[in-house]
Amino acid sequence: MPQSLSQVILHVVFSTKDRHPWLDPAIRPRLHAYLATLCRDCDCPAYRVGGATDHVHIATRLARTVSQAELLEKIKKTSSAWIKTQGEQYGSFFWQGGYGDFSIGWSQLEDLVRYIDRQEQHHRTQTFQEEYRHLLQKYHVEFDERYVWD
Repeated sequence: MPQSLSQVILHVVFSTKDRHPWLDPAIRPRLHAYLATLCRDCDCPAYRVGGATDHVHIATRLARTVSQAELLEKIKKTSSAWIKTQGEQYGSFFWQGGYGDFSIGWSQLEDLVRYIDRQEQHHRTQTFQEEYRHLLQKYHVEFDERYVWD
């Protein structure tokens, strides 16, 4: 086979350090756009970026030439530096140390995009921790509660 082809879609989730509500309505749309741009720059087009005051969700296609760890390191490191330039109030901003990274099938993408679009409504009744535990169970990821949060 002379050509390498790939279609790997990821659902990425990560929060602010200690789930601090840094992502207020003033910064959130610009941050989401910036995260989408960072994904695109890594040849990983984002289908949707969204979230709430303390976390983000990204639906993206993983390029065949970049690892998941490389993609997440780039977008978290670069966006953290960027958000600190957006005003004094963001000077001590940090993302959490880890992330959740789940693969989905093409047929699940539309549902994931809708889920990301409804984050504000969703978090009126559920915390990020509750949501993240649910996602880990949904995607069949074994975890130890002692090491999930920072």
